[in-house]
Amino acid sequence: MEAIGLALWCQDEAGPYQTVPYPGQSWQPQGEPARQAHEYIRNGTAKLLTLFRPATGEVRAKGVRNAPNTVLHPWLQAELTQILATLPAVPVPEAERPALARWETWLGHPPRAPLPPLRVILVWDNLAGHLSYAMVRWLFQHGIMPLYTPLGGSWLNMAESVQRILKRRALEGEHPQTPEEIIDWLEDTVAGWNQAPTPFVWDGKRRERRRRARARRLGGSAATLAHPQLNAA
Repeated sequence: MEAIGLALWCQDEAGPYQTVPYPGQSWQPQGEPARQAHEYIRNGTAKLLTLFRPATGEVRAKGVRNAPNTVLHPWLQAELTQILATLPAVPVPEAERPALARWETWLGHPPRAPLPPLRVILVWDNLAGHLSYAMVRWLFQHGIMPLYTPLGGSWLNMAESVQRILKRRALEGEHPQTPEEIIDWLEDTVAGWNQAPTPFVWDGKRRERRRRARARRLGGSAATLAHPQLNAA
């Protein structure tokens, strides 16, 4: 996408995170069992609204207590407006752009109303709130094409991958006492991540490790009969 002039961003909401002890590396004396506090006071939960650009590793995020449409949509519109302002203008007519940079390719038909040049692909989970007519209309009017992951296929959204890393760095080994504390830790972790962001790609080293691990689990004996005629039979 990036190579043909489209910015690819992924959006997701991480959480909810509770005010409970989060397992992590232990520092107990050698030979002593690791211990976790058993008390849990229901102080509420926190979530992390996340926008992730795999090509650069940049994360835009905001910690919130909950994420209904009235919270998510205004935040997302504000962030996408800032992103659009940083993108270069499209210098050529729609017909001269690469096929994947045209509205018709993604819609399956020519737009039924005039639309601005396509500039951003937004990968989104297939939730009812993400299908809001008002929100989808706003995206189209700003040159943004939403792509919805299939049911049961949210793993295709790379925002989930970076959220797992951020959550681990922010909360492992900690016992937050309030949702506001969780929000502060998550947002501080995002700020630290953006100081040296890591781009994400499909078919990277992690996928290769998973492929080798799967081959070890499923692989059977590779032995064959030594006699050519018996092998042929």
